[in-house]
Amino acid sequence: MYNETTDLITIEDMCSILLIGRNTAYRLLKSKKIKAFRIGKVWKIPMSAIDEFILSESNLSKK
Repeated sequence: MYNETTDLITIEDMCSILLIGRNTAYRLLKSKKIKAFRIGKVWKIPMSAIDEFILSESNLSKK
């Protein structure tokens, strides 16, 4: 039913994937460098947004 591009992850998952702390994670979300949304107080981050962020920061994005 789900695939990599539609899976939603949590802040904790994002921190593990990017090897960053919670403060940095929240900063990336609030600055909208990583596209995400909130349900109540809980952030939901599409895995595809993490992939896009990694590509854009590593200058490997398709041109």
